[in-house]
Amino acid sequence: MSQHLINVTSTGTLGQIAIDAIARYPDRPMISDGKTIWTYRDLGHAIGRYMTALRGMGVERGEGIAVLSANRVEPWALLCAANLMGIRYTPMHPMAAEDDHVHIVEDSGATTLVIDADKFAERGVAIRNRVESLDRLVSLGECDQAIDLLAAATDVEPLPLEDHAQSEETAYLVYTGGTTGRSKGVMLSHRSLVTMSTVIASEWEWPATPRYAIVTPISHAGGINLYPIMFLGGYARLLQGWDTEQFCATVAEDRLNCAFLVPTIINNLIDASEVRARHDLSSIELLIYGAAPMSPDRLRQGIAIFGQVFLQLYGQSECPQCVTTLRKADHDPDRPDRLGSCGRPTLLSQIKLFDREMREVAPGEPGEICVRGPLVMSGYWNQPELTQAAFAGGWLHTGDVGIRDADGYLTIVDRTKDMIISGGFNIYPREVEDALASHPAVSLAAVIGVPDARWGEAVKAFVIMHPGASATAAELQAHVKKKRGAPWAPKSVEIVKDIPLTGLGKLDRKALRIPYWEGRDRAVS
Repeated sequence: MSQHLINVTSTGTLGQIAIDAIARYPDRPMISDGKTIWTYRDLGHAIGRYMTALRGMGVERGEGIAVLSANRVEPWALLCAANLMGIRYTPMHPMAAEDDHVHIVEDSGATTLVIDADKFAERGVAIRNRVESLDRLVSLGECDQAIDLLAAATDVEPLPLEDHAQSEETAYLVYTGGTTGRSKGVMLSHRSLVTMSTVIASEWEWPATPRYAIVTPISHAGGINLYPIMFLGGYARLLQGWDTEQFCATVAEDRLNCAFLVPTIINNLIDASEVRARHDLSSIELLIYGAAPMSPDRLRQGIAIFGQVFLQLYGQSECPQCVTTLRKADHDPDRPDRLGSCGRPTLLSQIKLFDREMREVAPGEPGEICVRGPLVMSGYWNQPELTQAAFAGGWLHTGDVGIRDADGYLTIVDRTKDMIISGGFNIYPREVEDALASHPAVSLAAVIGVPDARWGEAVKAFVIMHPGASATAAELQAHVKKKRGAPWAPKSVEIVKDIPLTGLGKLDRKALRIPYWEGRDRAVS
């Protein structure tokens, strides 16, 4: 990278991570989407050109941009350009509905919408027609009703990579999944995400030079790990969603050695023995999983196939990615209690478990997981009352219920909103789902509470069987009763072919509850 293009000063921002990585590793491959591959030097030049183009369109420091794109290299350069220019960046999930996209663009105050012309031209025009406050529609590629960023950035002088952001400014305005209603904007500052990147780079057990597969949308957890990947001078290979054959073939061809996969995808990979047999996956040194719990029995199967390569993260939008970590060595097949844990608190995160009166609970007792430290969000965008509630007592309230053991390992029981109150017992769906998943015939299970005249709520299970396997509802109920006790045994079990998942691969319990609770009030929602 030519010297005039970089101003290397330490400011504690995301832009500084990009500047330093480009200066340190200019000739290393950085990112590829299967069509285009960029070195760190190439990335730097793309960032500079996009900064020139955005400024030419009138995009100013302090504005917000929203981006809707498939997994391709250009949005990463665009994001880094926004980081350096002091622009808020709001990613939008590719699988969300038009109404959700409109809500996010309106609520975020974005002045610019950037779309992938190959995938979202029609959606981008529809959003622009519905959002009056949007100043400009910009496209990655040619689109009749948009300004083509790629064309605008061709043959222009790249701006020098100078950092104009401040540590406490909002870098990402990320919208939650909306499982409890309208999604809300989480303000993640440069401080929060630099903390995240530093902790992940130092505490996660990466290969010496990461070669990282991204199959989840780059707009979410899989993509945000690109900051620590740049920290380490690694390479990222973007894939277009999950396809077992394509994933295995790409790992073998590119000798990829690490990946972020949600548990439902890992389960798919575990079950795809014939596909795995066709490809050399011996390069895999680290499989990161998170976003949802994974049953200990499935983890044992994964360890038997891939070895001691699994690392679990726990975080959420409000405290991203690395509140706790369950390291490789903690994945002991002979310790099911430890396999069910999400690990110990990471550097710079302080965790306490509180009851509803904000009294800290004793080890072994369930309490809400509350977090403090530089990782946490600045608050909810334009929602001071929600922000105040989230930080009640000076701690970020995650809404997750956990138990801490004597060694400091944390086990997440479930979300407070998913808790089932049945006959006076507090029952967390994950406890029942893990018990069901331990049955040899069960591939995947989801559990909800449904209205019941006698119990208030009754435990109901939806179960997918392994191919060729079978079990009756009565057998599964008896299995859970033996594993957990009578209150946890589902009152009803449905054997199904599919269970709805959110766009991030989590069990969509909200969708499962709708037919039973629509028009009713539910105590926990």
